[in-house]
Amino acid sequence: MSKDKVQIFDTTLRDGEQVPGCKLDTTQKLVIAERLEALGVDIIEAGFPISSPGDFKSVDAIAKLVKNATVCGLTRAVEKDIEVAAEALKHAKRPRIHTGIGTSESHIKYKFNTTQDVIIERAVKAVKYAKSFVEDVEFFAEDAGRTDNEYLARVCEAVIKAGATVLNIPDTTGYCLPEEYGAKIKFLKENVTGIDKAILSCHCHNDLGMATANSIAGVIQGARQIECTINGIGERAGNTSLEEVVMILKQHPYLDLDTSINTRLLYSTSQMVSQKMGMPVQPNKAIVGSNAFAHSSGIHQDGVIKQRETYEIMAPEEVGVDQSSIILTARSGRAALAYRAKNVGYELTKVQLDSVYQEFLKFADVKKEILDTDIHQIVEASNIQIESVV
Repeated sequence: MSKDKVQIFDTTLRDGEQVPGCKLDTTQKLVIAERLEALGVDIIEAGFPISSPGDFKSVDAIAKLVKNATVCGLTRAVEKDIEVAAEALKHAKRPRIHTGIGTSESHIKYKFNTTQDVIIERAVKAVKYAKSFVEDVEFFAEDAGRTDNEYLARVCEAVIKAGATVLNIPDTTGYCLPEEYGAKIKFLKENVTGIDKAILSCHCHNDLGMATANSIAGVIQGARQIECTINGIGERAGNTSLEEVVMILKQHPYLDLDTSINTRLLYSTSQMVSQKMGMPVQPNKAIVGSNAFAHSSGIHQDGVIKQRETYEIMAPEEVGVDQSSIILTARSGRAALAYRAKNVGYELTKVQLDSVYQEFLKFADVKKEILDTDIHQIVEASNIQIESVV
């Protein structure tokens, strides 16, 4: 049975760049956009064209560069925004205008000081206007996560009639539980007339650490696009992490959901974005963190050395990491020490290993992490006879 395709909408260059200190120039954005296309993303959200002349220039340049992916520009539900986005996207082979408005009670009352009916009118007007420039129009219902489902369904139905091809259902504040977000997508699938004419999209933020879980819950319930960023960068606590959702779908084949991402480029792409944006990747970051395939506990190390799958659910090569790492610390056991010692040329017998291990623990308590160069000193300090060193 063929798997359903989940489109990957990458917003590293728009939502990701909204992080303080992450400003990129056009040249840097072009390099990242080219890599995103090589990675296999379906849609690249290149920026918010009306926000600044620099952003307009970048979206225009990316539209000219990208050959296969859809290039998307963000707008508010404002005619001038839409006109500027259309101009920036005019050279794109597959242009998309992404327009929308807040739909939660909080946004309607405090941000817009208006009514639900007026919001629907503005949404429909924006979609129709965007449709006059491009065929592919995505509508976002900002703060959909906290929007009443019945009203959200009314909004979605209206913008589909107006010509929206994609419906973005953002958990803008990262508030939803996965069960709630999945139920919201399910409700829309079952209660919006014409829903088969549009793709439902998940755009989740990570304020409570649930962006990835919410996105997966959404696609399980019928969404077929995930909006995400490399390394999960984005406003406040960040966005859904591209590498996480892609590998979750790959590692759970029974979901019958797939993407077009070349996962072997994930690690190098993560490193590129980190370097260009000046945003270090936390060591314990899933998939691409420096510790993602590193083992320092003796019990774990022994298992991985015997059979990698005992403690690793995916091979490091699948995401572009050369190999797993056996990190020697005071928590490491004899199996790990023998493994690393063999890598630097020492074939230790059981008796020799017992002696070297005692010396190793003294070093490890002081130094915390033992490097290959330290192993030579440890072997010498243990005063054992080594017949041959390769």
